[in-house]
Amino acid sequence: MSPFLQACGAFIDAQPFEIIRLSEVYCGGAIGTIERTRVSACQNVYSVAKTFTMTALGLLFDRGLLRLDEKVCDILKDELPGRGMDGRWRGSTVEMALTHRLGLPGGFLDIDVNKSSDFTEDFLSYLFTFPLACEPGTEARYSDGAYYLLARIAEKKAGMPLDSFLWRALLTRLDFQEMAWSHCPRGHVIGATGLYVHSSDMVKLGMLYLDRGLYRGERVLSQEWVDLAVGREFALAWDDQHRIFGKGGMYGQELIIAPEQHRVVALQSYGADSRALAQWVCDYGDRP
Repeated sequence: MSPFLQACGAFIDAQPFEIIRLSEVYCGGAIGTIERTRVSACQNVYSVAKTFTMTALGLLFDRGLLRLDEKVCDILKDELPGRGMDGRWRGSTVEMALTHRLGLPGGFLDIDVNKSSDFTEDFLSYLFTFPLACEPGTEARYSDGAYYLLARIAEKKAGMPLDSFLWRALLTRLDFQEMAWSHCPRGHVIGATGLYVHSSDMVKLGMLYLDRGLYRGERVLSQEWVDLAVGREFALAWDDQHRIFGKGGMYGQELIIAPEQHRVVALQSYGADSRALAQWVCDYGDRP
């Protein structure tokens, strides 16, 4: 066990919360894991799933199959509802979806809180006909709806379901173990949440963004996409000190990328204070 994991374990033992497991990689070495709760190796990482959807879009971007300024309605023209759609949707772009500026209400299409039947059988039509809360491209209002829409866009561009595309284009190259993703009633990947994955595999995704698109020396994503994703905060966000960035999920899931330390940390939990842990990682510094 690495010195970091030993120290992190001691920190967690002193906290009023528990974790499921935590994985870490330092300077591109071996991935280590500590486990505090014996449960299935694959856990729902909730909104950390958005980083996987965003990465799929990056792979399509790198292949010349997707532009950030493309109109959502142009891409999904064959799936648009016949009526009841706000005309303002016509100006919505892929980048607006990536940054939650589609005009959808905050918290929209949250399958972790609501029953799937609340959204009808056709999630996409429900999304396009739901009253917009503001003009697309203006306010940022965080919702799962934006990333469900992006999952549908990725499926359309790739010509196959989002999870199938990721396996072929990315996950096999990163030596992922098993992974499963929740689907809507019509069989489309949710994209925003519902991803069941190993913590050690979460770390591998973080390594791509730490090393600007490289995975253990091999180019997987373009440096251009990584710079766009990190700079414009596509499903990733910097802390207040601009020292770490990453993505959190419900019940304390966390993917932490620490460039100063050349470290990636992935937390799976059910009620942990992930902010406290992220601050501890910041304070730990660049020690092994």
